[in-house]
Amino acid sequence: MCTVILLRRPGHPWPLILAANRDERLDRAWDPPDAHWPEHPGVIGGRDRSAGGSWMAMGPRVVAAALNRPGSLGPAPGQRSRGVLPLMGAAAPSAAEAVAALTALDAGAWRPFNLVVADADRAWFLRGLGAGRPEAVELGPGISMVTAHDPNDPASPRTRRHLPRFRAAPPPDPEDDDWFAWETLLADSSHGAGGIGEALRVPPVDGFGTVCASLAAL
Repeated sequence: MCTVILLRRPGHPWPLILAANRDERLDRAWDPPDAHWPEHPGVIGGRDRSAGGSWMAMGPRVVAAALNRPGSLGPAPGQRSRGVLPLMGAAAPSAAEAVAALTALDAGAWRPFNLVVADADRAWFLRGLGAGRPEAVELGPGISMVTAHDPNDPASPRTRRHLPRFRAAPPPDPEDDDWFAWETLLADSSHGAGGIGEALRVPPVDGFGTVCASLAAL
């Protein structure tokens, strides 16, 4: 279960701040962010060596990140890798155009997924449920937290524990390269009575855990 946190501030010099933790099998090899895809000029991201896609990618204007939904970890025979979805989103001229293209796809080609797509002006949450077309919900100003559940869903133990902490923390200041408060939150492996599912940084457990963190500003 990965995590994406967005802060939208329309009219601010840095109107979009994004933070993400990627949770994955520790033996699933990946390459650090770079321009790995010549078919998508200007798109950078970490590359999954197993399927060649990315969990989060940034293009000239758009950033996109994919997450699993509950019970959908890992690949499945006959279905495409969800790693192509952030590449498609990041390569678009705008988040709105990315969402228009992505919601026209057959969601049945992939295992269930969540997808966050944003640019400096607008942001969306997309939900693919394994059939029909992906559904899109625009994310408004303020902080949105996405896990395997819908945005800001208190049914997610992680969201229930950490969303208030992000709302209370000072936001990053890209002008001064100050990300300290959010870096500290992303690195937090503590949890309460709800168990390890509450932890934002999952320590290695049975070959699974948080393998990288990302911070970005537009």
